[in-house]
Parts: sequence; structure tokens; C-alpha cells
Amino acid sequence: MATELVKLDAAARDRVGKGAARQARREGRIPAVIYGAKKPPLSITIDANTLWKQYLKGHFTSTVFEISVGSDMHRAIARDLQLDPVRDTPVHADFLRIADDGLVRIEVPVKFTNDHLSPGLKRGGVLNIVRHEIEVFCPYDRIPADFEIDLKGASIGDSIHISSLSLPDGVTPTIQDRDFTIATIAGRLTTADEDEEGSEEGDEAKPEAAKAAAGAKAPAAKAPAAKAPAAKPGGDAKK
Repeated sequence: MATELVKLDAAARDRVGKGAARQARREGRIPAVIYGAKKPPLSITIDANTLWKQYLKGHFTSTVFEISVGSDMHRAIARDLQLDPVRDTPVHADFLRIADDGLVRIEVPVKFTNDHLSPGLKRGGVLNIVRHEIEVFCPYDRIPADFEIDLKGASIGDSIHISSLSLPDGVTPTIQDRDFTIATIAGRLTTADEDEEGSEEGDEAKPEAAKAAAGAKAPAAKAPAAKAPAAKPGGDAKK
């Protein structure tokens, strides 16, 4: 379970907008905002190197941060980190305040294990992952690092649903109206199947080809011969 709280020092921003954001980045700081929990948004800046190191550690959006702004402390989770499309460096960050009840809505990654013990995969089946992440409600201090799914014994045709997981106490999926699918073990199309499909397609094409060939062999109808012009009355009679 991801229970570590990461402390960040931030400074409040008096000015907002593109000009103020560019100025902050020139000074080695990243503009950011803390919002949510029915409180006004707070514009801040954070040291760029510190934020970048936290991002590179992984699980950035499931880490709980304690952000100090002056004498105030804000507990929040990262919702987004925008990167420069050319330099691939952070340009802006969004943080969501944690409400007083301590519950957060977050996406937790899915991790599959023991794929080598799956009879279906050994026979050439394919793991079709429907959901790489599962969105859940959970206490901020008990955010799972991931949901582990054991593929031992999984055969071709098997489906893994949310009901297959043993979720920790206090963790509930946001989707409650159905037992949604996380992954399936699908059979791979064999060479014999491909040949059979090709044969069926060829059989279907034969009647059309026969019709086309018959049309090509049919002789063209001859045009009716032109009639000889009728002789003019008395034209050849001798006087």
C-alpha cells in the first residue's frame, strides 16, 4: 500500500497568466494549482528539479503530497503534470486537495503475474487487457500501489472480472452497476484456421468468377446484314 507522504515546499503566486508562468519557469520553478475539496483554487510555484525528481520516481499520480505554502499545509494528490512537447520538461502541475473525509478518487494500475503458469498462454493464447487501470475510491493513506492479478491456471476463454479481485478494506471501484471485465485469455488464430477461411473465401468467389468467364467467352452478336437498295422503277428500262 502506498502510505508515504511526500513533503513539497511551494510559494504562493501573486500573478497568474502566461507571462507570470514563463517568468516562474525562467527562475527554475514550475507553476501549479491546488484545487478541490470545495475550497478556492490556490496558485503556487514549486522548484522544478524537486518536482521532476518526484515524477521520475513513478506512481506520481498516486502519491500523497503535503504541500507547504507559507504557514499553511495542503494535503493533495497530483492530477496532471504537463510536459513541454519539445524539451519533455514539466511546464505546469495540477494537484487535487484531499477532502476532510480522507477519501480520494484515483486510478490504480493493474499488474499481471505468473503468466508462465497459465495453460491458455502456454497453448498460444493471448492476454487481452481490457483495463490497464481501475478507478477506485479509497482512503488517502491506503492507496494501493497496484492491483495484482495471478494468471496461474488461466485457460483460453477465461475472463477476469472485478469480482475476481480481493480489494483492500475501504477500497471500492467507482463502477458499481456491473461486474466489469479486466482481461481475457483469447485463442490465437492458427494457420489451419487461416487456410480454412481462405478456402471459404475462394469458394465464395468461384461462382462470380465463373459468371465473368462465361461472359467473356460468349461470342458477340452479329449485326444484321444491310438490305440491298431497291431498284428505281424503270431506271434500267430501254426506251
